[in-house]
Amino acid sequence: MIRYFLKMGIEQFAKRYNYDAAYMSHVVETSTMAGVRLSLLPLYSQFRGPKEAQDVWAGAMLGSTQEGDCGPCVQLIVDMALEAGVPAEQLALCLQGDASAAGDVGLGFRFSQAAIANTPALEEFRAEIDKRFGSAAVTAASFAASSGRIYPVLKRGLGFGQTCSNVQVKQKTIQVPQHR
Repeated sequence: MIRYFLKMGIEQFAKRYNYDAAYMSHVVETSTMAGVRLSLLPLYSQFRGPKEAQDVWAGAMLGSTQEGDCGPCVQLIVDMALEAGVPAEQLALCLQGDASAAGDVGLGFRFSQAAIANTPALEEFRAEIDKRFGSAAVTAASFAASSGRIYPVLKRGLGFGQTCSNVQVKQKTIQVPQHR
């Protein structure tokens, strides 16, 4: 019964975002308990903090996901961000390598990349997010920075890794550079 509901949820998610969720179905088929754990991951990764800091969260999730993937997972994050009202032009600037010009989305993107690489700039980005949006926004950006890579790494580990692809941001096609 649990397996049925997990599969139904995966199917709805895949349809909603036009996303190949075959790896999720594989996890459920392999182990129902693994499927349950996978279904709980959004409780962590989707913590967005205060509404006014949603763009920072989206940028951090995009930066982390792009670090781990160069296509389908990045497209999913872009689609989810657009659905939430995140500015398309800021997302596009991040994907084109100009995060410093991408406003709050760029701040989250740079925070995420600095956290992953453990660079000295991390403290500056953390302080700016905290000053402008509060500690809950720092927590949300940190959750995003640490979790965006989970899905691409999981997909590759399970043998479902895909080739790089272009990402659509509204009507604009962007070639996402591979970071691996």
